[in-house]
Order: sequence, then C-alpha cells, then structure tokens
Amino acid sequence: MTKLSSSLAVAVVQAAPIPLDFGAGIEKAVRLAREAIDNGARVVAFGETFLGGYPLWLDEAPGAALWDHPGTKALHTIMLEQAVVANDERLLPLQELADASGAAISIGTHERVRRSLVNNQMTFRPGLPVLDHRKLVPTHGERLIWARGDGSTLGVHQAEWGRLGTLICWEHWMPLARAAMHNLGEDVHVAAWPTVRESHAIASRHYAMEGRCFVLAAGLVQMKDDLLDGLERVGGSDEARELIEAIPSEVLNKGGSLIAAPDTRVIAQAGEGEETLLAKLDLDEVAAGLTSLDTDGHYARPDVFELRVDVRAKEGVQWNLD
Repeated sequence: MTKLSSSLAVAVVQAAPIPLDFGAGIEKAVRLAREAIDNGARVVAFGETFLGGYPLWLDEAPGAALWDHPGTKALHTIMLEQAVVANDERLLPLQELADASGAAISIGTHERVRRSLVNNQMTFRPGLPVLDHRKLVPTHGERLIWARGDGSTLGVHQAEWGRLGTLICWEHWMPLARAAMHNLGEDVHVAAWPTVRESHAIASRHYAMEGRCFVLAAGLVQMKDDLLDGLERVGGSDEARELIEAIPSEVLNKGGSLIAAPDTRVIAQAGEGEETLLAKLDLDEVAAGLTSLDTDGHYARPDVFELRVDVRAKEGVQWNLD
C-alpha cells in the first residue's frame, strides 16, 4: 500500500479584522487566505471573530456592561444587522476558494441564530458543507453579546491527510471539551483566540501535548482605531462612537500567534503586527507522540472515568406539526 505524504503545509493568518463591516472583512479574508494558499498552505487559520472583529468594548470601555447602556445597545444592533446567517451568500467566496484550492479555511465570525448572536469558528472545506463550531461558553463579559453553543457543533473535518478540529479561546480550559475533542482524534487543531497572550500560548501548547496533535494558535491584531474605522463604514451612531472613544488603550489585541508541535515545541511564532505564519508539519510526529501518551487510549481509564457528550441541537422550542 502506498503511504500518503506525511508533510502538511499550514498557515496562520494574523491580521487586523475590519470590525462591524462583515462584507469588507470577508473580502480581506479571501485575499489573505488566497495568498497563504498560493504559498502552499492546505490549512489556513484565522483568529476568533476575524469577521466582524472581537467586541473589545465589552472589556475595555468603562460602563459598557451597565444596564441599558446606549452605546452597548447601538453596537449590538449593528452586530445583529451585520452578522452572518446560515447559508449566507456573502460567505460564498470563502467556500469557492476552498473548493478551487482543496484547502481548508478556519475563520471566526459572529453568527445570527434567530435573534441572538453566537461565536462561530467556521471551517470551509473543499466540496463539503461548512463545519460549524459554536463557542460553548462565552467568557465573562462576552455573555453580554453571545448565546451559548451546544454539542451539535463539536466535530472534526476528515481530510485525506487526517483530522482537523477547533476550539475557541477559553474552551481550551474546559477539560471535558478537550477530552471530547481528543476522542475525535485530531491531527491538527485550530485554537482560535482574540490575541495569543502568554496564558493562551501555554494553553495551546498544553493542548498539543495532551491531544498529541499540531496546534495552530491564531490571534488577531486589533486597535481602537480599527473599531472607529469599522463604525464609520457602517454608519454607526454617536452613542456607539462615544463608547469606543472611551476605551483608554490604543493597541488592544497584539497577535502572538504560534504553531506548536505534539511535543509542545514552537515551530513558528508571530510578533505583534500583521503577518502570516507558514510551516510544514510532519504528521508522523502525531503517531510517534502516541507511543508514550494517548489520553483517549492507553493513558485513559474508561473503567474509572466516563464522559457522555450530547450532540443533539438544542432549539429550546419543539413544534409538533403532526
């Protein structure tokens, strides 16, 4: 039997989103993804909510969490209007790029589900439907903007070279979520972050070791001026502008993206500006690492511990039309 090549070229696109303006953000994503693919990448990873931008006002703007805050309400209204929806035609260029190139593209966005927003790390796959992963637990202030995902979007993409999965941000500190993903046998994992600070880098490298997989830790570069520019593009209100202008810091997300191997070593490391990390992975390292540690196999104790994962979509309301 002929063995498939164990070499896989991947890219992490560390770039500034175009906050609030989803159409312009998609155009930028397609351009940057195409550049990475032209350089040989078969997996391209963008950071958390690259499309729409990370809602930094929740953490950085004084008073954003106050009840009935006019600026917060104004920005939420924009996000609901701009967010992608299921089968959104604006996303077709990303799907077409995946289809034409044979590459998988992982990118974060705000998705509107009925009348709420969710944080979705979408994987565009050649010749297949988009693989969604909706963040299970929004972290701290994020609960002001995002609803929770459910187990129906815990999954992996089966490519000819192996399996690709993703988790978002602090999901990497959810032990049972990690255990579920390790059970799915990832070879490459996209860890999507708004920025890869030290603790995020530690979590990403730990995931690589624990899951015996390569990890693409993808962060954003985002500044206060980016938020103001995006607001101008979509014609935001004075209340929204006042809230953003109240943010004291200029540089908010500082990149720091990295690519980690199954033994935790850093293969590639980004700085604080816009750049694309490119690396060739030797997928044989996955099997080699499993010799000493397989947390879902010989290093597991199913006779002691048992995890049940409910993968049913939770709609909340079931309509009986019979």
